[in-house]
Amino acid sequence: MATYKIWGGRPLVGEIPIHGAKNSVLPILAASLLCRGRCVLQNCPRISDVEAALEILRCLGCEAQWEGSLLAVDSSHADGREIPVTLMHRMRAAIIFLGALIARFGEARVYQPGGCVLGERPIDYHIAGLRQMGVRCEYEGEILYCQTERLRGCTLTLPFPSVGATENLILAAMGCKEELVICNGAKEPEIADLIGFLRVCGAEIDDSGPVLRIRGGKPLHGAFYTVMPDRMEAATYLMAGAITRGDVTLRGLRTEHLKAVTRLLRQGGCELTEGKHTMRLNCDTIRAVGPIVTAPYDGFPTDAQAPMMALLSTARGASVMEETMFSHRFAHVPALQNMGAKIHATRRYAIVEGVERLRGACVEATDLRGGAAMVLAALSAEGYSEISNIEHMERGYTDFMPILQGLGADITME
Repeated sequence: MATYKIWGGRPLVGEIPIHGAKNSVLPILAASLLCRGRCVLQNCPRISDVEAALEILRCLGCEAQWEGSLLAVDSSHADGREIPVTLMHRMRAAIIFLGALIARFGEARVYQPGGCVLGERPIDYHIAGLRQMGVRCEYEGEILYCQTERLRGCTLTLPFPSVGATENLILAAMGCKEELVICNGAKEPEIADLIGFLRVCGAEIDDSGPVLRIRGGKPLHGAFYTVMPDRMEAATYLMAGAITRGDVTLRGLRTEHLKAVTRLLRQGGCELTEGKHTMRLNCDTIRAVGPIVTAPYDGFPTDAQAPMMALLSTARGASVMEETMFSHRFAHVPALQNMGAKIHATRRYAIVEGVERLRGACVEATDLRGGAAMVLAALSAEGYSEISNIEHMERGYTDFMPILQGLGADITME
């Protein structure tokens, strides 16, 4: 098991390039299964979740390989209908291949996905929407078997704007000759990026109004597409600069995607200077902010909650946080408490009382963003820290350790 070894107390200073969005490229890779031709992706992050998605594509009969900094996928000869349990268990986003398989072949066999344990994340909304489109969905033990002779258009309303369900239904609609209308669909930038990719490949999707209107039924072709920058990576590095009282500049980001985060950073005392695709953060002190409530876009993102909690544990005053998206998203709290943070947490709420200084400790990453929060805490802490189970961070951050080293952090891996 790999471990980060960190000596804290050094301000981070320097520039950071923002990579392609993990939560955008994974559904785009699933969408490439629908294209009869070669798709080339630019700004695709080299992370373990992407490698897992490529293994799934190859298992389904696609060609997928890196060509320098570009990622090429050719699904012309894809013929697989089933994703093995070992690949499904590697990441939560594997379920996004369900809609693409149904659209292309009219059937799919998948298992419950793996990934970070953040609480119950049922795929009921996915299945309910597919059933309205005429798909028969049945469980055979641990296997979900889906089959349809013809996808039908309809108007469906999601009970909650689920990102995964919205993506799966968009992909399934590519095999439907009639119009599918999705009400209360997710509005995250990553959804818009998936739609942008599908349009470049020839899809007809109207997202200009309050509902999504999708008309599929025609073959999609290959295309060249640039993946949007990762707003969660950008948020993490902004908070890393703030918690170490540093001076960092992010390049290649879309500042409009970060307003919910930057508003709170400014409220807490950070100085932020925005350019067209750049943002500089300078921080001397942090004061309490809030209350913070996680919510669908354009509210405060649940993926930024753990790093923000680490930052606020060093603020002057007390902050209140409410997690509304996932039931187990406070799993990182005991580790932060072990590092000296004063956090009083229940299932949904946390009160974070800032301390003058965190202390180094040996902790274990619980999930991707929780692990990032522990790294941030260790970077600001007094003394030495070890963070194990860092495979979680490898799933979502490209060159995490080298980038932090380039900013002056004393971090190595064993």
